[in-house]
Amino acid sequence: MEEHGQNQYEREVQERWGRTDAYKESARRTRSYKAADWAHIKAESERIEAGMAELMQAGEAAEGVGAMDQAELARLHIDRWYYPCSHRMHAGLADLYVSDPRFAAHYEERVQGLASFVASAIRANAARQAG
Repeated sequence: MEEHGQNQYEREVQERWGRTDAYKESARRTRSYKAADWAHIKAESERIEAGMAELMQAGEAAEGVGAMDQAELARLHIDRWYYPCSHRMHAGLADLYVSDPRFAAHYEERVQGLASFVASAIRANAARQAG
């Protein structure tokens, strides 16, 4: 990853989502972030992912309250730092986390099966919110 969240996939991201409101809002917000902001964002994301991995390794269900609560923390993280992220939008991201090999590899590097666990927890959280 390059400095301040810019990475090798920026061109692809802009081509796929550059015209969306979410992308525009994320670009607006992140333009003003300083190194300390990026460090905080990274640490927060790390805590959320580590929490998911711990739950999975402890045998908790992805549809359980603990995993859904972690999924909600992940959604709020996106909402706070990047763009408004509805539960429905987050569920769409869950699909990306398992369908795109790069996203899946990010989770699988931590622990085998984590991408599916995270995606299932996100979908369960969205369903919980929908009632």
